[in-house]
Parts: sequence; C-alpha cells; structure tokens
Amino acid sequence: MFEHFFEIAVTSWDQEPPGWGSRINNLVVSMHKLLKPSRRRFLLNTGILAAGWELSRSDAVLSQQLLVTPSCRDGDEPTVRQTEGPFFKPKSPERADLREPGAGDRSFELSGFVLARSCRPLQGAVVDLWHADAKGEYDNTGFRYRGHVITGPDGSFRFRTIVPAVYTGRTRHYHVKVQAPGSRLLTTQLYFPNEPANLRDGLFQRELVMRVADAGDGAAGRFDFVLNVR
Repeated sequence: MFEHFFEIAVTSWDQEPPGWGSRINNLVVSMHKLLKPSRRRFLLNTGILAAGWELSRSDAVLSQQLLVTPSCRDGDEPTVRQTEGPFFKPKSPERADLREPGAGDRSFELSGFVLARSCRPLQGAVVDLWHADAKGEYDNTGFRYRGHVITGPDGSFRFRTIVPAVYTGRTRHYHVKVQAPGSRLLTTQLYFPNEPANLRDGLFQRELVMRVADAGDGAAGRFDFVLNVR
C-alpha cells in the first residue's frame, strides 16, 4: 500500500555584497582540495553546490560549519535500513512545514539530498517524515508532525519541524521513508548527536546520526540519503 502511495505522489539575489565573489572563489578552491576531480565536476555540473547558496539562513549556518565534510563518495553504500516502528501512517499530507501554530517548541530544520550510489541526485523522490511531539507522543488519529515532500532536479529536500522528545525506551529520533522512481523503498530512522539516551537505545546506529548545528532559536540538521541505485 505504501509503495502504491509513493507512486501516486511521484506523479502528482541584485547586486552582490562586497567580497561575496571572493568568498565563492575561496569555497570552490576548498572544494578542489577536498574532492577528487570526477566528484568535483559532478557536484558543480549537477548544481548541488549552487543549491547550497540558496538555502535559508539556518541552512547557511549549518553549511558554514559542515560543508568541508563530503556527504557522498562514488560507490558509497546505501543508507542503513531500520524498522518503521508501530506509529507509521500512510497517505501523509504533502507539506514541508510540520510545525504546529503556537506550539512554542524548539524548531528544527532538516535538509539534505537524495542520491544514487554514484552520487547522482534523484529527482522525484518522495521523502516521508514522522516523529513524536515535544512530549514524546505520536498523533495516531491525525497527521501532526507527519508529512512528505518530493525532491526537485537537484535531489534536495527540506522540512521545518520541531525537536522531538525522548520517551521510554527510545532516544530522540525521526522516522523516514524514501523512495525514488524505480527504486526500492528505504525505511530508516535519523538520530541526534551527543544524546545521552543514544547509549541506551538498542536501535541506535551511528551511521544514521545527523550533522546538527544551532541556528537562531532552533537547530538545523543535515542528512543525505543514498539509495541502492546507480
């Protein structure tokens, strides 16, 4: 049923500030040093690097702190799979902002790319997110803190939501399903770094830890999903 839903969803700045150009050049030079030639050309040609400069302010903070770490290398293993847990609901609404009006909880912006094993960005991939609220509870009757987005040509996705709570037996985490046209459905979970409860959660896997940075009154996280397609 879920895979059928995914198939339906898939088909459904003027002057630059002084010194901006030099900073861009410095960034490209840094990328030249970090990435092998074939990978560098791939990043520039597909527009992923350019897309990074179009992110929101919170993403800009995250990019400045985390950009030097390549998120994908040719031949990377696919993202680790995990159980969906007991609280998944199909047919979530298509929306990027899952925040509830007046909730006042700490905001979190989750973004990244959906990539093939060759690091090719995957357009039209459905990224479905659901998680507990600030009290550690899931909405099983409606769709609070549930939603999905569809990646564009650069394979990027973005959600605005809150930081979920820790609850009995589980550390802080997000649930995600990802599927691109022609790919097998990926079901997994994402975790926060430096959470004491990570050590007590039997499902926790270090490979699924997001890169997180403070951003204004909230935080921003980055995770790139690699699907088992070339």
